[in-house]
Amino acid sequence: MLRKSIFAGVVMALGLTAGAAIAEYPEKSITIVVPSKAGGSTDRTARLFTELAEKNYDGFEFVIKNVPGSGGQKGFETIARANPDGYTIGLVFTPQLVAHIVSGRAKYTLDSFHIMGNTAQDPAIVVVPKDSAITDMASLAEAAKANSLTVAVNGIGSDDFLAAKAFEAATGVEFNLLPTKGSTEQKAAILGGHVDAAFMNLSQMIKQHKAGDARIIALLTEERDEHLPDMYTAKEQGITVLMRATRGFVAPAGIDTAVQDQLDKMLTEVMASDEFIANAKTGSIFLLPMSGADYLSYLQSLQAETQSVYDKAPW
Repeated sequence: MLRKSIFAGVVMALGLTAGAAIAEYPEKSITIVVPSKAGGSTDRTARLFTELAEKNYDGFEFVIKNVPGSGGQKGFETIARANPDGYTIGLVFTPQLVAHIVSGRAKYTLDSFHIMGNTAQDPAIVVVPKDSAITDMASLAEAAKANSLTVAVNGIGSDDFLAAKAFEAATGVEFNLLPTKGSTEQKAAILGGHVDAAFMNLSQMIKQHKAGDARIIALLTEERDEHLPDMYTAKEQGITVLMRATRGFVAPAGIDTAVQDQLDKMLTEVMASDEFIANAKTGSIFLLPMSGADYLSYLQSLQAETQSVYDKAPW
């Protein structure tokens, strides 16, 4: 079982007194800020981590604080301005994290955070109502050229929004984009046949697709996904549109190095555990572990890519 002895090694390496350091941290529960409503995939990822961290690390308790709103911006800003004392960490998701920076709305930058590491990804998809005449990406483009199609996305600047704009640029069409307040509204719109299509994430519609209640027509990834191996990618269909969401852990910049090292190591070890991997699979959480350094590099590259899209078509 994983214990506080991990922290003892860290503080001793820094020339500190292990017993005193362990007694000092944590003295109270640690808040995990989740920038979305309870029940979503980001929230479930946080709760999966806390369940195993509390189980395997003596003295650690976590409290989930859901801070939804503005496409994650309220939650991101809550994390960024938190006291860097080791008692507040949080999850972020992309591309919204960097999209808010690019648009100039964010009261934070990437430097506002210590990047702990990425946990999960969620491939982007295109989905249509079950009885739709649209069967693939080519027929989606043809239908959009012939008529004005209403297409649901999860807010302005979301991965859905950016993927839809990329499709428009690649095919020369223009959708009537319908920004929603979340995947629940998108699902209702698709299942009720109220929109022509939606750009969403695989975890949000894979069950409905398999049940025949909706129809995914493309994955927006480089390769097919093991969770839906027979589904063609958009790239395979001749239209290269790539997008995925990521969900990673961060802390406010400036936390004591010894405390931060402990939290980072805890995250890495929990994510690598067989129980975490098995529970994630059961919960349709698609893992994509990255170290803090690797995730920071990814975020920096994504910000540059998003900036290029914004410069051509600001939102």
